[in-house]
Amino acid sequence: MDIGVFIQILVWGLYAGCIYILLAIGLNLIFGVMKVVNFAHGEVLMLGAYAAFWIYTYSSINPYLIIPASMLLIAILGVFIERLGFRPIMGTGKLNEIFLSLGLIYLFQNLVAFLWSTNSRSIRSPYGEVVVPIGAIKLPLDYLIIIIFTIVFIIAFQLFMKKTTTGRAMRATSQNREAAALMGINVERMDMLSFALGSALAAAAGSLWLISGQMATPYMGSIPAIKAFAVVIIGGLGSIPGAIVAGMTLGIVENVVPLLMSSLVGILGFEMSFTAWKDTIAFFILIIVLVIRPTGIFGEKGE
Repeated sequence: MDIGVFIQILVWGLYAGCIYILLAIGLNLIFGVMKVVNFAHGEVLMLGAYAAFWIYTYSSINPYLIIPASMLLIAILGVFIERLGFRPIMGTGKLNEIFLSLGLIYLFQNLVAFLWSTNSRSIRSPYGEVVVPIGAIKLPLDYLIIIIFTIVFIIAFQLFMKKTTTGRAMRATSQNREAAALMGINVERMDMLSFALGSALAAAAGSLWLISGQMATPYMGSIPAIKAFAVVIIGGLGSIPGAIVAGMTLGIVENVVPLLMSSLVGILGFEMSFTAWKDTIAFFILIIVLVIRPTGIFGEKGE
């Protein structure tokens, strides 16, 4: 196998892992604070991509600079979803939460299709044709920017959660809501902020997904969301480090394994494409982890 091709595939895996990490951290944050599983999180990613597209269409500025605006818009939407949707049904049973989130999936998909049709949308990155030569290897600049962006964001997120008063209040709420309330923390406000921040993370993932050359459609959120849930379960429910490790691992494995399998089959003299297996790898890893460690890699027993 050509080492240059292998490294390029590895970088693609890191890029995909960054998208999964941003989605999974948002899911874990919302679950950790509110104990709510939002199955419509992929649609929030989709709305973030559309927000980035329309902001770019009407402003024509560098698409990477519009990501904060997209995150802010979807964070505000997240507040409305939490206040008007999940807040009234909290504590009434998980089945209500599941059906609400499933309803939101169809609501957002059909609303976007009605407003802007089902035609795919895309953003042309100003760095789309730029590659960074590293020896004999040429890596897309957009992928490197996305990887660096995600690393910087993860560091900023960890500092926010550990060093700020609001971040510590969120962590206290996720550990014990009753004790946090007795200590004077407004747990409902923490719910709202966590949902807003989790939605903003999904918007960042959607914006980066679009800028990197992918297409935005009303139905684009399904597969990324399913993989993000796999990442959350593999890493451990509520574990941010677990989401980071599992997301990066999944991104790399699902890109490298098909290449290795194709090369092995080629050596044996067969012709077979394993590209279609890419989306199944997440669930193969998920099954193995659940059999060996049901709570996930970083999950705690009894969680």
